[in-house]
Amino acid sequence: MKRKKDKRRIFLDYASITPIDKKVLAKMESIQKMTFANPSALYSEAIVAKNLIKEARQKIVTIIHAQKDEIIFTSGGTESNNLALLGIFESVQRSDLKNSKSQIFLGKPHIITTKIEHPAVLEVCKEIERREGEVTYLPVSSDGLVSIKNIRESIKKNTVLISIGYANNEIGTIQPIHDMGRVIKDYRQKNNTKLPYFHTDACQAGLYLSLDVLKLGVDLMTLDGIKMYGPRSSGILYVKSGLELSPIIFGGGQEGGLRSGTENVGVCVGLSTTLEIAEKIKEKESKRLMALRDYAIKNLLKIFPNSTLNGSREYRLPNNINICFPGLDAEFAVISLDVLGISASYSSSCRTLKEDSSSYVVENLGKKDCSQSSLRFTLGRESKKSDIDTLVTVLRKIVV
Repeated sequence: MKRKKDKRRIFLDYASITPIDKKVLAKMESIQKMTFANPSALYSEAIVAKNLIKEARQKIVTIIHAQKDEIIFTSGGTESNNLALLGIFESVQRSDLKNSKSQIFLGKPHIITTKIEHPAVLEVCKEIERREGEVTYLPVSSDGLVSIKNIRESIKKNTVLISIGYANNEIGTIQPIHDMGRVIKDYRQKNNTKLPYFHTDACQAGLYLSLDVLKLGVDLMTLDGIKMYGPRSSGILYVKSGLELSPIIFGGGQEGGLRSGTENVGVCVGLSTTLEIAEKIKEKESKRLMALRDYAIKNLLKIFPNSTLNGSREYRLPNNINICFPGLDAEFAVISLDVLGISASYSSSCRTLKEDSSSYVVENLGKKDCSQSSLRFTLGRESKKSDIDTLVTVLRKIVV
């Protein structure tokens, strides 16, 4: 029997992954045709490849206001976060053993983060604890915001790193990174120390928020290509010049010795093109998605009167909608939505591998009853008002 053509599916999980931009894909294909040479070699084709990476790096530093030696190309957000956290931890450990004067440090390396970070940060913190490091997990408010006062009071003499996500991938709450950076800078000045360093996971922020590392006041920043319509297995770690970081991957010493492995020229160029496009349309697209987001939230809360919004209403990503439907089985609802043509999620996609249908992020908002009854809908460049109308119609069949 010939299968009938499927109706257009509605994709509402852009926080999880985005399609590759056609311009980015075309650019990558042209690079692959131009050269396949190893950028570390010395012949003519290799020099071409090396220069392409150099140009890509320059485009990125211009956008985020960094220097060319401060950009490390990685395989994605997870690797960048691992390099940031473990790299600092191991660097301090080694400096301490060598009695290095480059960093003022006493005791066990101490890291400060929050209870709602992405697993790519929290799981690394658990590994650091296994390596006898110390980690403080800060609570958040009912809106998902981190208290700057708590950060200030949590800093100790042995604090080496503070890692706070720029915008949460589940509830979309945007943290005041600039204000946090000032607090950390003030501490360092008063105590005449380079520590603690400040890292932010900006994977969800790349399309919508400022990536100016100077204004943000961060020492390390993570970006992921798959969250920005960029190449798969592509990422960036910004590392402020002068910061001592130990590699976690060893080999030929590429990327300033911090990320060994033959560079993927096409991916590096594709990622720089991704950021260029995002920066160009950021303001206009954010405004468009905010209108869609607010339309969706207003209608969902009105039609389902028992429902509540998870995360801050004011400090929220333009594309994020996270709603608690009391009593709903979120996992079953996601499957039901899929059958009816809508792709959505109930927590971070990484959590589904843990076979846990609850959201620790929502639970940490003080909404334990909502941790298994919340749905996340995230918008993208293809999203439109009719998608929201269809979503509401479909949810009427699922939410009782």
